Amino acid sequence: MRSTLGALLAIFGLKGLYLIGQAFGTAEWMINYKRRRKFRKRLKAVLGNEISGGQRRLEARRFFIRVRCDKIFYLIFDKIPREKALACFEIGNHHLLSSAIEKGNGCFIALSHFGAHHVSGLLLALSGYQTAGVRDPHEGGMRRFMQHLFDEKYPEFKRTRYFSADTFPRNIYRCFQDNYALGAALDAHRKRDNSKRTTRVTLFGHPQEFIDGTLRIALRCNSAITQGFMISLPYFKYRLDLLELVNTSDESGKQAEDKLLPETMQQYAHNIEDHVRRYPNHISRV
Repeated sequence: MRSTLGALLAIFGLKGLYLIGQAFGTAEWMINYKRRRKFRKRLKAVLGNEISGGQRRLEARRFFIRVRCDKIFYLIFDKIPREKALACFEIGNHHLLSSAIEKGNGCFIALSHFGAHHVSGLLLALSGYQTAGVRDPHEGGMRRFMQHLFDEKYPEFKRTRYFSADTFPRNIYRCFQDNYALGAALDAHRKRDNSKRTTRVTLFGHPQEFIDGTLRIALRCNSAITQGFMISLPYFKYRLDLLELVNTSDESGKQAEDKLLPETMQQYAHNIEDHVRRYPNHISRV
């Protein structure tokens, strides 16, 4: 598959490869009726009557195209020249990240399972930021293989730190102390063990438990705390939209954790709701 995509990239370029991915995504949308129906059911469960049946069908097609093109981009990322890869990426509210790094206590980017959040780490590292991520301990073999290829081509990725979701917290403390931009998705859909601390929030009218361990560490370290959404745009363009999640300038340590954690987690959930309403096709768990 990578050889085929690499050949298509050499012949048609990035724009041509995107159009091919768009065609395959549309074909998959037409054929895979089970997943199409599952997406529309998921969208109705989340947004209810806020979205019409016709718009659900349209967003379903956009979902298939987005997912297919995101996978293609990830698989051929190491074959894209550095300048072209950087031209594919922009950061909304970039000042939130730059000011956090200037402050020197690191930056926590609270991600979520909506959109291609795994791509954000690649492009941030290529942009010159010291990056780290907390990810699933049962990472797929393809993801590990691609990470190895990225490490070989781009020196920036060799300094990127990845931690399993069940890693010892000391590693995360060190990342903030070393002024890293660390990303982790807090909206885990399952609690792996009883040692994980959670906060109850309301998301789309339903109570849910979100894992809050990384956020607690960021509050104790007085790190800048933002929320990030990776937006997939046509022709392999990506935008990381950053939102200030909480201002920690006047609070730190255990006091900040007790005072700010509940309202911060609920704001995190509200921001997810707003994001899904703006980009319904970025729902990922289908």
